[in-house]
Formats: sequence, C-alpha cells, structure tokens
Amino acid sequence: MPLAVIPTPIGNLEDITLRALRYLREADIVACEDTRRTGRLLAHYEIRKDLIPYHEHNEDRLAEELAERAETGRVALVSDAGMPLVSDPGYRLVVACIERGVDVEVLPGPSAPVTALVASGLPAEAVVFLGFPPRKGKERTELLARIAGEPSTFVLFESPHRLAKTLGDLTSGAPVAVCRELTKLHEEVFRGTVAEAGEHFSEGVKGEVVLVVRGGTATEESSLEETVEQARKYVAEGESPSRAAARAARESGRKKGEVYDRLAGS
Repeated sequence: MPLAVIPTPIGNLEDITLRALRYLREADIVACEDTRRTGRLLAHYEIRKDLIPYHEHNEDRLAEELAERAETGRVALVSDAGMPLVSDPGYRLVVACIERGVDVEVLPGPSAPVTALVASGLPAEAVVFLGFPPRKGKERTELLARIAGEPSTFVLFESPHRLAKTLGDLTSGAPVAVCRELTKLHEEVFRGTVAEAGEHFSEGVKGEVVLVVRGGTATEESSLEETVEQARKYVAEGESPSRAAARAARESGRKKGEVYDRLAGS
C-alpha cells in the first residue's frame, strides 16, 4: 500500500468500506483536504493517525514530497468527501507516484456524481461529468451549447447560490434531476424538467447540489418525432401503443407520456 487513494463518505459516516478502514489504520500518514473533517471521520472509527493537509493551495509543493514518502512508507490520500481527484485534489500526487514507479491502489467507494446519476432516473449509457461549470464567459456559453446539443446525460456540481442561474441557462424542457444533500438527513432528489426544477427551488436551496441533465434538447421537437417514429415501428411489429411508447421513450431518454400522446394522436 505505498499510495492508497481512499474514498470517504459523502454524508453518512456509515458509507465506508471495511477495506478503507483497514487501509486507514495501516497507513503511516494520511494526506487530506481538511484535517478537522478527516479527524472527525477517523475519531468516529477510533483511528489515530498523523494527518497532513493536502489541498489545492499546497499540492504543487507537497506532491513530490508525499510521493517520496510513499516510496518507503504507506501513504493514504483522502478528500473531504467522495473519491479524491474527482473535482478534488490528488491528481499531482498520483502522477508523481506513477512517475517514480510507486504503486497506486485506488479503492472503490462513495462518489456523489455516480450516486446522483443512478438516483436521477436518466439514461446512464453515455455520461459526461463536468464538475463545476464555468461561472461566465465563452467557456460557459460553449458548455451550455454542448449540453443543449449533445444527447448524453451530463452530471454537474453546483453551489446552492448559483443553482437558480444555472437552471435558468439550461433548456427549460430538458429532463433534470436536482440531487441535494445526498446520503444526509435532508436528502432530496427532485426529478422533472429544468423549468419545473426552477419553480420548485425558486425560494432558494441549502446544502450540496449535484445536477443531472439530459442533453440534446436543442433539437427537442425533431428528437421527439424520431422517438414517435420508432414507436410506430414497434406498433407495426405487433406491440401495443402503450408498450411501444414506453420502449421508445426508454431508449431515447424521453418521457413515455409525451411519446404516447403524440403516437395516439397520429
């Protein structure tokens, strides 16, 4: 275990594996974003370790030092919550270890983007994780255009005070899930259209937020007609209109109701 990359709970302290706890106990040092937060986690499981702050402000300086220590000792890397490196520090340390020939072992475990994706009810075949979207400028404009035009499922982090703006910038009819405070006491998963989500959270939102958005809605009407046409083919093959609409909707990521209504009216 020269370098062990260990995911930690995203909210509920019970969401940690036995293997992760064993590796934390066996580590010589634990590199973490916030020693207080990691300290509370370790104290909960009665683990005492030397904690080294490792975050975005010092990882350039500490990556080589920690990689060197991993050559002769056991270093554990954790972030405040979830999988390190995923919108969190750790990339430079992993690269430094690889360049030195140090083994890097990644443990599976909690991940907010994956949890939100599964909870969203949106297609999970083609998925794009975007982290936090740019706040303004050309990069933001290009990102929003990509979401509107690409038929993938997009997963984004967003801060509570910027949620309304991001929802306002997305295509209003796009299917979305707003996942708030995942695994915590006040967990909420709102599923609907972007416009419905904007109305639901019009008075503000508290806690950590993950957005899951169905992309490709810039050509929504033509996409709907293509889905309905596929449903017609299933009907021609002998399926009932209801089953044909449900099958075509599931394959395209659209709602069964809109497909069935268009199919029944044609």
